[in-house]
Amino acid sequence: MIRASAATFLVLFASPALAQTAPPQEGPITCASPVAPDDTERSLKQRFGKDAVVQGLPGAEGEQYKGIVLFPKARDRRIEVAFTDDKGKRASGLTLRDAGKPSLWNVNGVTIGSSLADVQKANGKPFLVSGFEWDYGGFVTDWKGGALSRPLDGGCIVTIRFGKKASAPKSLSGDGVKAASDSAALVKFAPVVTEIGVNFPDK
Repeated sequence: MIRASAATFLVLFASPALAQTAPPQEGPITCASPVAPDDTERSLKQRFGKDAVVQGLPGAEGEQYKGIVLFPKARDRRIEVAFTDDKGKRASGLTLRDAGKPSLWNVNGVTIGSSLADVQKANGKPFLVSGFEWDYGGFVTDWKGGALSRPLDGGCIVTIRFGKKASAPKSLSGDGVKAASDSAALVKFAPVVTEIGVNFPDK
């Protein structure tokens, strides 16, 4: 009886500590959570266990690079983590991508699937978006001094990309095109956030 009581006490005593060390599975993304600049491939595997898987990740112009995917089987929690080199010695940033389901993560209140109006509200003013239908299309190119232009605490820079399954009109397509978030053409096209990047500062 004494042994059973002692075991119960240890479980109850240990549970809060275990809960505190468990990594988050949803909520706001910061410069320190759920991934930090000093994280490595090894530290993420230790912290997230089977929820951290090494995969090839999509880069610019069809290239691929080695990274880690957190929660690879959960479309609403998936996070891609890039490193400064192929050995995974230091995280360079993370990316949320549209996986067909709204993300449970957010950056300054913005998440996958957020509308132009949602992002404009978070920014506090209109911003500029690059033309669609090319490799770098749909990215916010100028926050016009709004709240989202400021780095997160810790110095992380946020990038946001818009997209839509339907093709954009010619007036909103191509390199060199920029459209204001409150312009009639862009509002009518109604793209949503399809990618969010959080880029860690260089040491």
